[in-house]
Amino acid sequence: MFVHSSVLILLAIPATLLFWIWRKNGHGHQVVIPVDESLMTRNRLWECILKVTASFPALLLAIAVLLLAGPQQLSDPKTKKRLTNIQFALDVSGSMTAPFGDGNRYEAAMAAINEFINYRGKDAFGLTVFGDHFLHWIRLTSDPSAFGYATDFLGPTRLPIWFRGGTKIGLALEECSKLLVEREEGDRLIILLSDGYSADLGGGKDIEIANKLVADNISTYAIHIAPGAPPAQLLTITNRTGGEVFAAGDPLALKEIFARIDKMQKTKIERIGAESMDNFKPYVMAGTSIALMFLMSLFGLRYTPW
Repeated sequence: MFVHSSVLILLAIPATLLFWIWRKNGHGHQVVIPVDESLMTRNRLWECILKVTASFPALLLAIAVLLLAGPQQLSDPKTKKRLTNIQFALDVSGSMTAPFGDGNRYEAAMAAINEFINYRGKDAFGLTVFGDHFLHWIRLTSDPSAFGYATDFLGPTRLPIWFRGGTKIGLALEECSKLLVEREEGDRLIILLSDGYSADLGGGKDIEIANKLVADNISTYAIHIAPGAPPAQLLTITNRTGGEVFAAGDPLALKEIFARIDKMQKTKIERIGAESMDNFKPYVMAGTSIALMFLMSLFGLRYTPW
C-alpha cells in the first residue's frame, strides 16, 4: 500500500536497466578489439557474479522509487476503555443536615461520591448541587481532584437560604441532562442523591422527564438518603431510563449502593480500527544493504569489457 501509487510507474526505468544487464547474449557488455579471431573461454560463474554487482545501482533506483511512493502499512487493531460520563446531582436542601452516621446526610453523600470516583477509574465526572435552584459546581472532567475540595464549600449551611429552601429534583435532572448531551463520546449517566420529595415531579412531569432522558440515551440511578421508601416518581424515572432507585438508611448501606451501581454500570471496551502508518523501515534496510554490497564490489568486482 502506497500513498502516491502513480510514482510506481517509474519502476519501469530500473526494470529496463535490469533487463539490459541480464540479456542472454550479453550484447552491450562487449567491446570489439583487434585480437586475430582468437577464442576466449567464458567463466559463467564470474559472469553471473559481475551481472549481480552491475544490478545493484538499478536495484537502488527501484528502492528510491518505492520510498518516493510513500509505503504504508496498517497498525494492529487496538482496544480502549469506553468513557462513561457521570453527572452527580446532589441535594443540598436544609434537610440534608439531618444526622446520618457520625455526621450528616450531606457529608455521608460526599464521602460516598469521592470513594466511588476513586475506584471507578478514568471516567468523566461532574457535580451539580440543587435545592430550589441548581449550580453546576464541577463540569464533566476526567480529573476528579476538585471533588475532594468540594465538601467544605457546598454544605447546606454554607449556601444561602433562597438556594436551599426546597427540593426540585426535576429541575436538577433537566439541567444535568443538558450537560451530558454536550458530550458526544461515551455513555451518559446521572446519579441522583436526595432525601426528600420533589414538588416539580407531579402531574406527569416525571414521565415527561424520563422520556427526555431516554431520548438522550441517559441512564439514571437515584439514592434516597432518608428513612422510608423512595418517592414513586423516582421509581418511574429510573425504571424508564434503565437505572434503579435505592434507599440508604446508613453510611455503610450508602457505600454498598455505590458498589452495586459500579457493578451494574460495567466498564465497556471498544475496538479501535487499524490506522495507516509509514512503513519505510524494510525499504531503508534493503537499500542500505545493497549500497554496502555495491561499495564492497567496487574494490574488485567491476566488469571489464575485454
